[in-house]
Amino acid sequence: MKINDVAAQAFAMPLTNPAYPRPPYRFYNREYIIIKYRTNPDALRAVVPEPLEIAEPIVSYEFIRMPDSTGFGDYTETGQVIPVRHRGEAGGYVHSMYLDDEAPIAGGREIWGFPKKLAAPAIVHESDVIRGTLHYGSALCASGSVGYKHEILDPAPVLESMRRPNFMLKIIPHVDGAPRICELVRYSLEDIDLKGAWSGPAALALFPHVIADVARLPVLEVLGATHFIADLTLGLGEVVHDYLAGDAA
Repeated sequence: MKINDVAAQAFAMPLTNPAYPRPPYRFYNREYIIIKYRTNPDALRAVVPEPLEIAEPIVSYEFIRMPDSTGFGDYTETGQVIPVRHRGEAGGYVHSMYLDDEAPIAGGREIWGFPKKLAAPAIVHESDVIRGTLHYGSALCASGSVGYKHEILDPAPVLESMRRPNFMLKIIPHVDGAPRICELVRYSLEDIDLKGAWSGPAALALFPHVIADVARLPVLEVLGATHFIADLTLGLGEVVHDYLAGDAA
């Protein structure tokens, strides 16, 4: 392969058989189970990077079922999002993500900087309860349960929350092990078709684990839960702060 051909063909690794297709990515019938809980403010301050500001000591623990997505297929994801502000704008900081599909792990980390790790999350409907779990190997790391569709929600606030931007750290090392990219990235969901939204009582337990360390942000009080289903497009990102340059992009 000629030098010019490499540059023309290069999109993702491996060069001749990338781990994921080019974006954009459309998701159909994406099912969210989001349990909001109060946590320790000191624990939040230890993980949320400046220039983001912590809005309140709240965490959204998310279980997401993605049965039909462009290029990524069928998979399940779980993790924690922290309400933050960036230059006065409300959004969420994506702190942790665990999923069971290699393509979105590679694509999410390499394109946006999603903090994705391979694990075994699951969402199951059991009679009058929706149950979400996260296992790493044989260890149970998270267990959440929500009452099934107890109350129909007004779609407007749910759509507003979905349209808020999210932030994450994109970190890629150089070949010598030093950071080559260290950026705060912003992205938003686009073209959202909300098909239904509900609330219900909820319970959540997080268990210490060396790799899947969701218990680093402990549950002090469960505040409630939402359950919704939507079609949407994962928007491409933008760099809002370059930590190596020391200046906002």
